[in-house]
Amino acid sequence: MPPRLRFQPKRVRLCTTNAQYPSCQHRNTYASLATATTTSAPLDPIKYAAPPIARYPPTQPPSYKPPEFRKSQLLRQYASLLRSSPLMLLFQHNNLKSVEWMGIRREFMAALSKVDADRAKSGHAYFIGGSVKMQIVQTGIFAAALRVVEFYHPELRQEVPKMHSSDPRKTSSASLQDVGNGAERANFTHGLSESAHEAAQNAKLKHGLEPLLSGPLCLVTLPDVSLPHLKAVLSILAPSKEFPAPKRKTNPGYHEVPVQAGLQKLMLLGARVEGKVFDTEGTRWVGGIEGGIDGLRAQLVAMLGGIGAGVTSTLESAGRSLYFTVEGRRGMLEDEAKGPAEGIKEG
Repeated sequence: MPPRLRFQPKRVRLCTTNAQYPSCQHRNTYASLATATTTSAPLDPIKYAAPPIARYPPTQPPSYKPPEFRKSQLLRQYASLLRSSPLMLLFQHNNLKSVEWMGIRREFMAALSKVDADRAKSGHAYFIGGSVKMQIVQTGIFAAALRVVEFYHPELRQEVPKMHSSDPRKTSSASLQDVGNGAERANFTHGLSESAHEAAQNAKLKHGLEPLLSGPLCLVTLPDVSLPHLKAVLSILAPSKEFPAPKRKTNPGYHEVPVQAGLQKLMLLGARVEGKVFDTEGTRWVGGIEGGIDGLRAQLVAMLGGIGAGVTSTLESAGRSLYFTVEGRRGMLEDEAKGPAEGIKEG
């Protein structure tokens, strides 16, 4: 029996040439690298930390009222309408039929188009007849939107922006408010935010239209304070002695039965002009200003010019009276001085 030889396979493999086992050299290199310990500088958590992830899209910030509801979208629409309409008329409508609405809208747009045509003939280049709108609104939602527009002014608030609890710029470990679901909302400034809701809920603030916001409402909105267009609207929707309705010969369509029946169901309540509230008489007074805005400016300039002339004449009168007094006294002194001299010469 041949003798048994005791050997280890690892030693045999290490003694062989690298050409036969090329991986042997690489394994030794990897082993030496693995045994070596290397230390790297830790990353700065403040400089390299990831910013907090926003939990809402930038085009749809969190809102206090659910934005998917129709009421929320109507509130946004009415708020935008109030901000973009410096002149607004409020009417109350009572059970108007569709045929009556069609006739009223037809005459309404025809009257505004006629005003634009007259302004084009006189050389004006600004026409708003096509932008004047007449629409029915929901009274409760419109009242809420009006309170938001009147009493919520985020541009006047000066608040320091809050940082997220994981913001790397924040050095304190105190927890701050979050904008996630179930947490308290941050200070957003849109019309559906919680701060806007809180400002509108203040019952102590009054805007003056509270008595008119009851029952079915119809709005006529103008994008500019144009008195010729206001006169046309009042002559069609609320004719009176100051604003007579068009005659039958000039506009026979206005005197049709559906149109007249619908106008009897419309009642002018008031107006909102540049944030000021006017009743029916005040609305007619605004529409009756002669010359429109240009005439009102001319009256203002004339009044200011008269006040300036009065102040100037008052200031000049004091100096003029003093001058006449001094000149009269000087003449008296000269006469007194001449009297004794003439007496001496005669003697």
